Amino acid sequence: MGLFDSLASMLKLKKEQINILVVGLNNSGKSTIVNHFKGPEEKSSVTVPTVGFSVEKFQNQGVNFTAFDMSGAVRYRSLWEHHFKSSQGIVFVIDSSDRMRLVVVKDELDTLLHHPDIQDRKVPILLFANKMDNPEALSSVKIAAALGLEKIKDKPWHISSSNALTGDGLQDGVQWLVQQIRDIVTTSRESRSRK
Repeated sequence: MGLFDSLASMLKLKKEQINILVVGLNNSGKSTIVNHFKGPEEKSSVTVPTVGFSVEKFQNQGVNFTAFDMSGAVRYRSLWEHHFKSSQGIVFVIDSSDRMRLVVVKDELDTLLHHPDIQDRKVPILLFANKMDNPEALSSVKIAAALGLEKIKDKPWHISSSNALTGDGLQDGVQWLVQQIRDIVTTSRESRSRK
């Protein structure tokens, strides 16, 4: 079952639009993760680096999904912020074997968290510690510590070890994200009905 099938079946929403922003440094595995969750007829046999961004749209069980797969190259990272406001969830992909750029990952995550379109919203952030099959990979616990994730108190976050090529760990992360989006949507509906 793909990411968008999982979201649709678990959210059980009708005629809703769900926008998910997929970010991370270049070569972290963002496009491979998105490709993994596509249906068999939509999957790409070759994954190439994203230039700028790509938009993947899916409709399942009455729910329309849009995933913004953003390039992680330095010159394109400024594009991320254009999609912050419209995103109900953020997937941040990290190459867990790229120890040299972990400081850059932390800087980009901090920039994202302090952006005006994110900082005052309860946007769930799913972090995939990708490429865990690499012998040089850091554990998700070490990555969480290096990124200072314990300091994030105002947003739900979760880090999931993953291997985008085999799909290991992806479903666990997606289930967490689905639950967070479900909780936020339910809370929002309840507050609107009280008005």
